[in-house]
Amino acid sequence: MGALGRLGNIFKVSDLRNRVLFTIFVVAFYQLGANLPVPGVDIQKLNQLKVTSGGILAYLSLFTGNAIQKMAVFGLGIMPYITSSIIVQMLTTVIPKLTQWRDEGAVGQRKLTQVTRYLTVALALMQASGLAFAFHNGGILNTSTPEDFIPDFTFLRVSYIVLTLTAGTAFVMWLGELITQRGIGQGMSILIFANVVATLPGVASQVLAQGGPLKLTVIIVATLIMLVAIVWMEQGQRRIPVTFAKRLQGRRMYGGQTTYIPLKVNQSGVVPVIFASSLLYMPVILSNVLPSHGFFWGRLHDIINNDIVNGGTSLTYIFSYGLLIVVFAFFFVRIVWDPHQQADIIRKQGGYIPGYRPGPPTEGYLSRVLNRITLPGSLYLAVFATLPAILLALWHIGSVPYYGTTVLISVGVTLETLRQIDSQLLMRNYEGFLS
Repeated sequence: MGALGRLGNIFKVSDLRNRVLFTIFVVAFYQLGANLPVPGVDIQKLNQLKVTSGGILAYLSLFTGNAIQKMAVFGLGIMPYITSSIIVQMLTTVIPKLTQWRDEGAVGQRKLTQVTRYLTVALALMQASGLAFAFHNGGILNTSTPEDFIPDFTFLRVSYIVLTLTAGTAFVMWLGELITQRGIGQGMSILIFANVVATLPGVASQVLAQGGPLKLTVIIVATLIMLVAIVWMEQGQRRIPVTFAKRLQGRRMYGGQTTYIPLKVNQSGVVPVIFASSLLYMPVILSNVLPSHGFFWGRLHDIINNDIVNGGTSLTYIFSYGLLIVVFAFFFVRIVWDPHQQADIIRKQGGYIPGYRPGPPTEGYLSRVLNRITLPGSLYLAVFATLPAILLALWHIGSVPYYGTTVLISVGVTLETLRQIDSQLLMRNYEGFLS
């Protein structure tokens, strides 16, 4: 059966069809809020704003679908929620109360979700305040001359703008949860996917304008090669065999079978890429609030402006970006897949890995395997996120430094959504996309 026939299978199942249509409706509604400016800003100046180089505005535009350039109601997008989710997952390993909630199952997960929501609102308030100051003094906008996009910069007007942006983030968080519950795929990932894909036509036009047809052709060919390589890497996994001993329960015999634990080469997904990007833009947001006078603060502002704001394609920025991706990949894999916890689960289920006794030996083996496959996985993320930026920097095309990140996120979310659609189709005896 061809691809079109498999696509038609989605609409043969009423429940799956409704989920897909609901997801499309929510994404369309999100795009509406991403184009509606907040009250109190100079709309005429915003319409003339163009991203002329790399840096933090290019990053924010990537993950918000250019909503931040319009100072839209959904201008912050879902980045505060993504950042708070990662922070809570990290804190879960070091705060005993959060660890206890994690082990309580569904009840504990609801408590962790509530903490994530509160932290999202706090981060949104902080980021919205920083952006209000930035749009007032033009600190991160990469314009030739600083522009004041909030001319009447009073306490009440700024408070209104900050609260509007924060409320928009909370509403986007709710939309993402709606997609997860009633739509198809993971809601937050779908919204990120919609944002980054919306920037692709602009990327092509910018490369054509700055580099010409030949360089655009090279970028297209490189993108096709990247797509194939990313799919190949995302499908790669290490299968660890696990044997379960036979046990008698009542009059029936259970166990005695061998299965395997699939460990993906890229176990962390695109989370390290997103979190590394978030960490790099946090100093920029804070620099618009902190003082700029004095030797220390002046030097700090110079570093931020030269290496981050206007240095989206500088080698210093690219190296730091790649290094952070590798570090966060190792760190995040240890959070989402704990060898000690997995070894304990195998032991409690009466299983063992051939050649290794249950307990510490199994834990040590899982830890070694995890480190070995995480190294190529983290390097793969770092290379694919930074290699297009290096190429564009050599060509002096500075407006699309996050093109590699765009491709990584697009392919990763697409594959994960297709897996969920496949599982729904196979449950109903329909042929799936990846089968």
